[in-house]
Amino acid sequence: MAGLRDTAKDLFRTACLAADPAHALRAALAVSPLPQLGKNGRYLVVSIGKAAVPMAAEMPGHLAGAPATVLVVTNYENARTLAGATVMAAGHPVPDENGAKASHEIIRHLSGAGEADRIIALISGGGSALLPAPAGGVTLADKAEVNRLLLAHGFDITEMNLVRQQLSRLKGGGMLRHAAPAPVTAYILSDVIGDDLRVIASGPTVAPIGTAADARALLSGRGVWDRLPASVRAHLNARGPDNSLPVAQNVLVGSNRKSLDAVLGAAGVGAKIVTDHLTGDVATAADAVIAAAASAPKDRPGCLVFGGETTVTLKGNGLGGRNQELALRVALGMPDLGRDWMFLSGGTDGRDGPTEAAGGIVDAGTVARIRATGADPEALLANNDSNAALKAAGDLLVTGATGTNVADVQILLLG
Repeated sequence: MAGLRDTAKDLFRTACLAADPAHALRAALAVSPLPQLGKNGRYLVVSIGKAAVPMAAEMPGHLAGAPATVLVVTNYENARTLAGATVMAAGHPVPDENGAKASHEIIRHLSGAGEADRIIALISGGGSALLPAPAGGVTLADKAEVNRLLLAHGFDITEMNLVRQQLSRLKGGGMLRHAAPAPVTAYILSDVIGDDLRVIASGPTVAPIGTAADARALLSGRGVWDRLPASVRAHLNARGPDNSLPVAQNVLVGSNRKSLDAVLGAAGVGAKIVTDHLTGDVATAADAVIAAAASAPKDRPGCLVFGGETTVTLKGNGLGGRNQELALRVALGMPDLGRDWMFLSGGTDGRDGPTEAAGGIVDAGTVARIRATGADPEALLANNDSNAALKAAGDLLVTGATGTNVADVQILLLG
């Protein structure tokens, strides 16, 4: 079993390395180079997200000594000093005051750009929470409460960003409005299944997912509307149709699927990508993993690979994340396969929910190890306390911040 565990961890590292931000950006720039400056123009590089630092670090050689200002906004875990750049750290997944300050700084620089300048946006997952720029009378505390409600009620990433875009001055194409008349070219590392550019970091360089009316209908239909802060309801009720946006060039540089393909290549014979859309409720996703394990050929070892991003509906007050809960549910629900197995579920950013873990890595002995400590795994699951359950078993996947973010990867090894 130790061999399977080590192999699963190695394959997960392969998935993260395949999404290396600098490598992905370098390859994209070879195909879609930076736009030429106008007369006496300058580059304004704005790098946002969990991969913001390595993406910005790749830029100097491509700027070729041209006048440039580089602003970087990333989460605290990934922040570091970068020569020639201003690096600002902010809260994720819950927005904070440092994110609000960083948003103000970006808006100030964008608004000062002219026709001869070129805006280069380097965008990666996490940018939505990192850049809270509340619109209208909405406060940062109001936006944090909206974020909490959306997470607690199982809204998926597209639904969350539909709402967030209507409450922000930067999301849903807001960056383009502030940059005009300077043109914008964006290089985007996707953390979204399906790579919808409107959803990645809430789409600062693309048209919004929907309208304020769409957001109102969604929130009302899910029973959340009356629980929103009054300022949010007032803003959504008052907001009219969006004006037309300037056109940007958006270039996708990397994605979850690329990481799954890398795992497939490293695992070799017997490996198979089951799905790159393991989405929706985490309980349903666990059933899909278990079904795939039960139906896999039994006459040879196997490696089943999944990618996606599930959702968790909070019913308790425990600590965990979607990957930890998925791993715990698989451990509890997996039948006796008559063979060794190991299941890993991890966030490629190295962090799953408000915990230090990237996810979990479980096997047929996980539940027994939890019970041996005196804990009740079913009760912990009912309280959304997957972190405590997996910690008791010694089955937390802890990697530290990876510097990238292309959603989640699951690896099921069968002996």
